[in-house]
Amino acid sequence: MSSKGGSARKSYSRKHPAVKSSQKAESKTATAGKPVLKSAFKSASRPARTAKKLPAKSQSEAARPWTAAEVYEAFSRFRKANPEPKGELEHLNPYTLLVAVVLSAQATDAGVNKATRALFAVADTPQKMLALGEERLRDYIKTIGLYRTKAKNVIALSQKLIADFDGEVPRTRAGIESLPGAGRKTANVVLNMAFSEHTMAVDTHVFRVGNRTGLAPGKTPLDVELGLERVIPSEFMLHAHHWLILHGRYTCLARSPRCEVCLINDLCRWPEKTV
Repeated sequence: MSSKGGSARKSYSRKHPAVKSSQKAESKTATAGKPVLKSAFKSASRPARTAKKLPAKSQSEAARPWTAAEVYEAFSRFRKANPEPKGELEHLNPYTLLVAVVLSAQATDAGVNKATRALFAVADTPQKMLALGEERLRDYIKTIGLYRTKAKNVIALSQKLIADFDGEVPRTRAGIESLPGAGRKTANVVLNMAFSEHTMAVDTHVFRVGNRTGLAPGKTPLDVELGLERVIPSEFMLHAHHWLILHGRYTCLARSPRCEVCLINDLCRWPEKTV
C-alpha cells in the first residue's frame, strides 16, 4: 500500500512542478541544523591522508640505541673493508686543503678538484694566492657554484693567515673558524686531515647516516657530531668521518639506499631498510 502511494506521489510531482519544489524545501528543512554536509560526504568517501605509521616493533627497534658492542662491530667492518680511507678533495698541503674545503661548500668534490688542479699548480700558499689576485682566481674557479663569493673569501682568508698566523693554517678549531668562509665543518675537516685530530666533520652524508641508522640521531649537524663523538671508540676516530662520508656517498644514498650491499645492514635501525 505504502509502495503504491510513494509511486503515486512521485508521478504527481513530475506532473506538478510546484509540488516538486515543495518536496525539495521539505528535504532541506529536514536536514537543516545537522552537521552532515555535501562536502563532508565527499571527504568521508576519501580516506584522509595520514603519516605513514610503522609497526610498533619497527618503531621500538628504531628507537633502540646502539650498544657499545654494536658500534665497535660496525667500525671494525668499515676498517676491514677500507683500512686507510682518504678524503676525495685533492690538496698539496694544509693551506690548499683549507682552500679546497672552503670551495666545496654546495659543490661536489669532483667539481672542486677539476678547478683546483690548475689553481694549486700556481698558488699553493697564501702569499702566492694574494699575488694571483681575486680576478684571476675567479677565472680558475668559475665552474664552481658561488665562485665570486668564494674567490673573495679565499683572498680574505689568505690575507688573515699572513696577518694573524704567520702564513700558516692554525691548528685550533677557533683559529680556523675565524677565517672568512670557514665554519665548524671546515675546521673539523682540516684538523682531521691535515693534523690528524680526532674530529668529526658532519656533512650531508654523515648527517643522513647518523640519523637513518640510529647511530647518532640529531636535529642539527652539531647534535650528530657530538653524538658520534660520544659513541665511536677512540681507536676509530681518526678515520671515522671518512668511513661515514663514503658510506653515505656510495651506499646509504639519500633516495635509494643500497641496503643489499651495506656492511652494517644487520645493525642498522632504519625501519624501512630493504634487507
